[in-house]
Amino acid sequence: MKLKFIPALLMFISSYFPLALIFIIKDLDNTTFLPMHPTATAIVVVTVLLACTVVLVAANKIESGISVKITKVSNKSGDMFTYTIPYMISFFNFNLGDWKTLLSLFVFMSLMFALAYRTQNLFINPVLALASYGLYDCQFKDGNREVQGLLISKHEFQLGDTCIVEKLSNFLYFVSSVQSKEKNNGG
Repeated sequence: MKLKFIPALLMFISSYFPLALIFIIKDLDNTTFLPMHPTATAIVVVTVLLACTVVLVAANKIESGISVKITKVSNKSGDMFTYTIPYMISFFNFNLGDWKTLLSLFVFMSLMFALAYRTQNLFINPVLALASYGLYDCQFKDGNREVQGLLISKHEFQLGDTCIVEKLSNFLYFVSSVQSKEKNNGG
């Protein structure tokens, strides 16, 4: 099971909203502070804002799933910073009005998306991190079955807690709610 193409693409696009912001800033005219290439800027702004909005709305709407008990947990939220290689592009002479530069960026980002989609690395997303979501490498019990996976969660949880998770792909789950073991034990 893989994350579907359109949601994966939206997650990928939204993960590069800071890069889009950098490109827009670099495209501002020094005297008027308006974009020198308004059409390209508008396309970038609309695309990124739409992707970010859809990702955040979709994440907030997940309310169901299966009940699992956490048996091992490791915080991987710091891994969200490993996607930074494309940001190095922004420090070179980049012109939103040069079709060769835009085509080169499109080819590069298409390759990055293909790799992220094939390896299921789409969860590395600063939009979710800024919205207080964390990434956790966990083992959990799904009935009698022990499962290893990555959990995206806005909720704090710890060993022994019961989480309601929605499966997004083979090893990626979204936590919609948590019942702590203290509540389960009456304490």
